[in-house]
Amino acid sequence: MRKFFKNLWRYKALVLMVLPGAIWMIFFFYIPVLANVVAFKNFQFSPNGFLDSLMKSPWVGFKNFEFLFKSGAAFEITRNTVLYNLGFIILNLIISVTFAIIMSELRNKRLVKVYQTMTLLPYFLSWVVIGYFVYAFLSVDKGLVNQWLTGHGGTAIQWYSDPRFWPFILLFIGTWKNIGYNSIIYFATVMGIDPTYYEASMVDGATKWQQIKNITIPQLAPLITIMTILAAGRIFSADFGLFFNIPQNSGALYSVTQVLDTYIYNGLKSTGDLGTSTAAALYQSVVGFVFLMFTNWLARRVDNESALF
Repeated sequence: MRKFFKNLWRYKALVLMVLPGAIWMIFFFYIPVLANVVAFKNFQFSPNGFLDSLMKSPWVGFKNFEFLFKSGAAFEITRNTVLYNLGFIILNLIISVTFAIIMSELRNKRLVKVYQTMTLLPYFLSWVVIGYFVYAFLSVDKGLVNQWLTGHGGTAIQWYSDPRFWPFILLFIGTWKNIGYNSIIYFATVMGIDPTYYEASMVDGATKWQQIKNITIPQLAPLITIMTILAAGRIFSADFGLFFNIPQNSGALYSVTQVLDTYIYNGLKSTGDLGTSTAAALYQSVVGFVFLMFTNWLARRVDNESALF
């Protein structure tokens, strides 16, 4: 114990730097984990506060999970969450890496900054704002798309009642919003590659495509693996703002837009059943953690240096 406090004092500057983040993690991540016990209780609110409610609520075991899976919603929301996130992982990877490589090949650095700023701007926009932008295009009576369709002899589409188009709309908007941020990470790595590799390949007569294939992409491979592992860890955590604000939480679209996060919110708002909502959230967290460990194990089997841990 004395050695611990001695080291604590010795590295006090580093400890003070870490302390705010550590306190934030403890209060907003580790302490709330204890509240997962609500998933195993028939939670009943008490006027004496949350802790009294937690103590007096009767245990129900796995009945909240049984309700989730027997309701038929578990398969649908899990399917939507996983498939959308797989789509985002693939699209973000391909488009972000491609865009980063294209930016690295431009010689006009001022133009590079302009393009990067243009693609990064959507990342800082709120989903509420983007939701109104989308509504301006897809509104049934005043939307730009329907006005164009009817102006050319077509029929107006009930966008917020027809689920056929929404998988493509959500994938497009989700990728469009995040491509700028992801491409900057890859761009920084590309710009850090030793230029002597490219000079040697040019002496050997390599084309630009051969340089990208045999130098740039292999140098990006460890970062691609880490980013994919991190994304896989969030494969059961959908972006609430995207799936709630963009389709306007339309009940007619739930079959293709309802994901775990929106299901938990809507269930808690409509029924007030904290136990069932917590069970869905715990299911989301546990399966996401398992998938993260599996992806990291798979990456370690392929290339031990590229694994996250």
